[in-house]
Amino acid sequence: MEIITIPYQLTWPIRQAVMWPNKPMAYVILPNDGDGTHFGGYLQDRLVAVISVFVQDQTAQFRKLATVVPEQGKGYGTMLLQHLFDHLKERNVTKVWCNARVNATSFYGKFGMVSTSQTFIKGGLEYVVMEIAL
Repeated sequence: MEIITIPYQLTWPIRQAVMWPNKPMAYVILPNDGDGTHFGGYLQDRLVAVISVFVQDQTAQFRKLATVVPEQGKGYGTMLLQHLFDHLKERNVTKVWCNARVNATSFYGKFGMVSTSQTFIKGGLEYVVMEIAL
């Protein structure tokens, strides 16, 4: 898989199809998408995975990690997240966090991310804030 920086608009169809398939496209558009950096994973000419990151000072939040359903379980999300962490280390980011769906905490835990006490519910799904010091 080739990972490159992509325009934020390219993330929307995958975000919507994978994360919120029963919601309209507008539901997955972030108000600050234009302020972030967005990475896409390509298999030949087909975009199969996306992630967005927003950096403020030395802290970064990543959002909307998604892999198209037919390609899930093949390690593409892992590759994308590792690429993101490497990118952030080069930028001297010292802390990374995300709002993780509770059912995905074991995935993020493999990268050394830990759950905090901050939890919430959105769209009927439970989330927990997870973080890691780089």
